[in-house]
Amino acid sequence: MSLDNRWMRAAVPALLIHCSIGTVYCWSTFKASVAESIGMSSFSVGWAFSLAIFFLGMSAAFAGRLVEKNIHRSSLLSCLFFTSGMIGTGLCLQFLKGIPALIGIYICYGCVMGIGLGIGYLTPVKTLMLWFAKQKGLATGISIMGFGLAKAIATPLMEYFQSRYGIAEMFYILGAIYFIMMFAGHMLIRKPSHWVEPIAYSKLHGTRDMFSSSVFLSIWLMFYINIHCGLALITYEKQILNSVFAGVSCLAVIISVVPSVTAAFNALGRLGYSAYSDHLRDRNTVYKIIFFSSALVTLIGVLTQAASDGSGSLLLGALIILLLIVINAGYGGGFSTLPALLASRFGMQQISRLHGLALSAWAVAGLTGNNMSELILACTDGNYDAVLLATTIMYAVAMIVSIRISR
Repeated sequence: MSLDNRWMRAAVPALLIHCSIGTVYCWSTFKASVAESIGMSSFSVGWAFSLAIFFLGMSAAFAGRLVEKNIHRSSLLSCLFFTSGMIGTGLCLQFLKGIPALIGIYICYGCVMGIGLGIGYLTPVKTLMLWFAKQKGLATGISIMGFGLAKAIATPLMEYFQSRYGIAEMFYILGAIYFIMMFAGHMLIRKPSHWVEPIAYSKLHGTRDMFSSSVFLSIWLMFYINIHCGLALITYEKQILNSVFAGVSCLAVIISVVPSVTAAFNALGRLGYSAYSDHLRDRNTVYKIIFFSSALVTLIGVLTQAASDGSGSLLLGALIILLLIVINAGYGGGFSTLPALLASRFGMQQISRLHGLALSAWAVAGLTGNNMSELILACTDGNYDAVLLATTIMYAVAMIVSIRISR
């Protein structure tokens, strides 16, 4: 079988890269162990994750032109930055304690690994869209679904390695595994032979011009709100479930099962929404569906006070689980549909650059999403319904923006 086909040159390497870097969402699996190992608070350690998301978005914003010019260089850089960041984190955990360890983790996990995340996230997308020219949504959905599936795949491995070998050794082992996977993706990935990158770049797609474009700014804002609201709720899944099912005898089972279910819908949303956009006249319709459904379930949650009822009502519990499923699916779908939406508005020539600029919204949302929830909960004595109300309003704003750019 020839290797020169769209599956071996685009889909497989994309999955190898994204299933590796997507493990950034496993942070909650080892956050407590990291804090205990270096003798620092969970809150201070938690900024390493925020930094990783920030550097992901910002490195993607600035790496677009590199990816356009040389996909092999970008895939190799992603591999080296991501895996060296993981191994560096392990070294900090093994040899440092206190503030020096915390700073080292910020640098290795937050900055170095975050740069690898951003470049790696961006690298396979244009190649997939070129190989799957008539199914751009399906193509990006396949790749970005891998980013979502990474959490479900890696979480049990991380728990096993932690219990068997220790937290520092877990980072060493995973760093080696992901180096092999990402380097294999680097060796396989190729653009179609018929595609030739333009030598000159259009002035229309310069950074200043794009952030002066009302269409691009609207897409950026929609994307930001979807991530901000998603992080505001997804990062508090466990606490919300604890609040809703307080006193229920099978609470431990619910806490262990529901996150896996929502993670699966996060991955399915990445594939389903983007693949569905291939059959629509305007891919922006997907965002209207995401924002309407998300605003609807959060509003129902506010009106029923489901998130802070604490009565153990199965009906309210089912409503919260449905809410988390809808939010996770829309969160994932917003990521995977973005490249195809940008291509439909601005063309394919500089899609990596435009996608990278749009991903700067992810960097900002990584700093604001969960921190908004933290602030609201502190001001309302732990009232999760207040968080739902804030996200309902923001989803409504995003819906209005989505409707306006369709005109």
